Amino acid sequence: MFKSYHKKIISSAVVASVVLLGTACNASTETDKKVETPKAESKKVVASKATASSSAGVAKAEVSNSVKRTYANSKKVIDGGVTYPITNSKTGAYAVNENAHKAAVHFGKTATANEQKAWNIDVMPDGTGLPEGSGSVEDGEELYEEKCVSCHGDFGAGSGSYPKLTAGNAYEMQKTMVNQRVGGNDEGPKRTFGSYWQEASTLWWYIKTGMPHPAPMSLTDDEVYAISAYILNINEIEIDGVLVDDEYVLDRAKFLKIEMPNKDGFEPNVDGPNGPDNVRAYFDNVSNYGNGTRCMKDCFEGKAKVQKIKMAISGFEPPLSIEKSLPAAPKDAKPVHPGKAAYEKKCSLCHATDAMGAPEVGNKEAWTKVLKQDLDTIYSNAINGKNGMPPKGGTSLDDDKIKEIINYMIQESK
Repeated sequence: MFKSYHKKIISSAVVASVVLLGTACNASTETDKKVETPKAESKKVVASKATASSSAGVAKAEVSNSVKRTYANSKKVIDGGVTYPITNSKTGAYAVNENAHKAAVHFGKTATANEQKAWNIDVMPDGTGLPEGSGSVEDGEELYEEKCVSCHGDFGAGSGSYPKLTAGNAYEMQKTMVNQRVGGNDEGPKRTFGSYWQEASTLWWYIKTGMPHPAPMSLTDDEVYAISAYILNINEIEIDGVLVDDEYVLDRAKFLKIEMPNKDGFEPNVDGPNGPDNVRAYFDNVSNYGNGTRCMKDCFEGKAKVQKIKMAISGFEPPLSIEKSLPAAPKDAKPVHPGKAAYEKKCSLCHATDAMGAPEVGNKEAWTKVLKQDLDTIYSNAINGKNGMPPKGGTSLDDDKIKEIINYMIQESK
């Protein structure tokens, strides 16, 4: 939820927290003792049925009751959550129904130390997981032009459906976070990395593990520092009072000193061991996110007031139409290649331009080099992957469909 001087706006991050925290996962040992079933086998089944019945009753009551709803461990339910008593450290009617899980449960093998190390790739705000390394804004700009510009646009301004990384000075853009389109104002919040994100560690982690889109995990640590430095530069971010200018070199020590403009822009505080309790307390006070009254129906008297559009857009050229049928194909139109649709949907992201390092469809020179190989080799490279090209372009298409796409790309590039 973003802090606003006019009205609080619920963020997706907090909504996700509410869903996650509404599962009563924080029960205490004392709670387990309170609802633990008797040892005697004859009483155990009865107790299980009673607990299951109680569980359903609690869930029903929690849906209908208001502020007094509680967890089995006496902690208040986060608004909208449904919780169940805990039995033997398990929650829900399933856990207390012994007949439901008599069969042996196979949990799989324990992960090895190397597997755990490979999976543990998070980068936390306190620096946990952030490796040593360095990169300059200058090198970052070159890498951005090579690997990022096709999706994120020149200077991070955005391209198509891909997000923009900046809208100007981050400190000025952060002030727009309280903007609301009311009273004739049409200037809403400008949410970009610089103005909206709370922690720069998310930037480093996301670039390292997810970018560039066709080849994640392909960048070195120094390259990630360089691209991060460039993105900080185009957002005009300062680190420890020093502007990240065109000659700035970013390293781990400097990265840990980054304070994003919107660091304190969200509420409640969901971080740390007290996060769940902070959210409970916040949502227990309905004045934080509503008008102070809980209501699900018949919430006002009289006729509803419908807000009319005050700034309607008109005069479209060509005029708006609800016609959805495709135009008739010209009589002399060539048959559509069977690989075209799949190419446009699955492969054009990388092959429509040469920005990703892939041979651009339509570029005769680029494909002349590719076609120096025999066709079976080209098929094999596309199906099995080579260098930055993931197997089948990261799709689940069958081999024959991949070959159709390759045939289309070759046809369009001769």
